[in-house]
Amino acid sequence: MATVGTTAKDNTAALMQTKNKKSTKFETKLALFGLLFASPWILGLLFFNIYPLLASAYYSFTTYSILEPGKFVGFENYTTLFKDDVFWKSISNTLYYTFIFVPLSIVQGVALAMLLNLKIKGQGIYRTLFFIPSLVPEIATVIIWLWLLNPQFGLVNFWLDKIGISGPPWIGSEVWSKPSLILMSLWGTGQAVVIYLAGLQDVPQDYYDAAQVDGANAWQRMRTITLPLLTPVIFFNMIMGMIGALQNFVLPYTLTNGQGTPANSMMFYVMYLYTNGFAYLKMGYASAMAWILFIIVVALTAIIFATQKRWVHYQR
Repeated sequence: MATVGTTAKDNTAALMQTKNKKSTKFETKLALFGLLFASPWILGLLFFNIYPLLASAYYSFTTYSILEPGKFVGFENYTTLFKDDVFWKSISNTLYYTFIFVPLSIVQGVALAMLLNLKIKGQGIYRTLFFIPSLVPEIATVIIWLWLLNPQFGLVNFWLDKIGISGPPWIGSEVWSKPSLILMSLWGTGQAVVIYLAGLQDVPQDYYDAAQVDGANAWQRMRTITLPLLTPVIFFNMIMGMIGALQNFVLPYTLTNGQGTPANSMMFYVMYLYTNGFAYLKMGYASAMAWILFIIVVALTAIIFATQKRWVHYQR
């Protein structure tokens, strides 16, 4: 009897071992198929993201110029950058643009989203009209605004003259060039408005009903319900807007034909990086600039994330 019991146990163990082997082979096949289908993305990530990232880190310590391999110079590119007046001017211009444009875009986006969220006739038409500018190519945007802000025959100065205000030279002025660029950028915030609208749709109507029962007026409901529950969306748009603003390139480059005029007032960081890399062929110098920009973006993002606990409210 003991022999029969032992044999039965051995058979059961053998069957389990066979099943485990089959299961392992099946899982291995699934993993291989998964890798096969994911391989285009993995190869793309390695060759078009990881490799350029590591290569730029190495080139930032060399005199690489595309035409020549260059030699290793250590931190020379970085020390030269800190002595470069145009480098500091580009940082100043970029931070000026970022710290003014991002808050204004948030205020404008939230205000427009609240207006477009009102239940009125033609709501869909209004939403479409405010979203269309974000679909216009940036080159076309430049052409439109060059006409609008022309100091001689532009539409903006024409209407300012009608009300007795002498319009500024806008893009042609060192003082007004960056405000002009901010004005152009605010024209195309339709995508952010759509995200704010989605956030407004997510606010429970029960909160508004309860507040009305308690006698809260429209301003109080907005201040105590709408804005606090919209802060996660504001937080997201703030991060994305800041990163985008720090990499501002197409509008100022097209407006000034890559020159950053007048008096480098429109020389933005990525413009100067591009000029060094592809106009002067100082690719090692440009790579150093790219890594400094990366550090700036990470630092500012970390600061915003560190403060979110104080003002971002999530629904529970």
